[in-house]
Amino acid sequence: MMSRRSVQLGWLSVGIFLMLGLGIYRTGERLWQHRQHRYDEVFQMGAEMYGIPTNLVKAVAWRESRFVADARGRHGELGLMQLTEIAAQEWADAQRNEAFVHDHVLDPSTNVMAACYYLSKLVKRYPETDNPWAYALADYNAGRSNVLRWMNDSAKTNSSAFLSAITYPSTRRYVLAVLNRYEQYESQTLMAVE
Repeated sequence: MMSRRSVQLGWLSVGIFLMLGLGIYRTGERLWQHRQHRYDEVFQMGAEMYGIPTNLVKAVAWRESRFVADARGRHGELGLMQLTEIAAQEWADAQRNEAFVHDHVLDPSTNVMAACYYLSKLVKRYPETDNPWAYALADYNAGRSNVLRWMNDSAKTNSSAFLSAITYPSTRRYVLAVLNRYEQYESQTLMAVE
């Protein structure tokens, strides 16, 4: 049989363990909040410059890198928005930046500016659709040739039909995740304003 003292020490240990766990959780939550808002000004600048919703830019960064500025992808993508060398070079050429090298997009401002330029270019490809962002995000993730392959019949203009026509489950999940996160950020922005 356990002594009363042993039981008390056991409960004390449980209490300390729970308090430590809660402290770690709160610290983790604060760190996540900091990471999530660390580049808000950069997202806003890029979004305003290229006419893209700020919260959509932030949602792409969330999905692509979880806000890790020096993230590196399996296929050479770099930075917050996981830019490929080709996409980044298109932006650099448009800026007439002859000294540009792909590693420059590890700078958060450069990365977001280049990505916003590229996203604005992509969304202009789909003006006749009910939600051009769904098509642009699929293009950003899987490339134009795949998007054109998926744009058959009603999927040419109807984003719901288009999402159903996407044959890459990872791209469908990508588009839905970004659009859902965008809506969450929009809701948070509206609540903060009220």
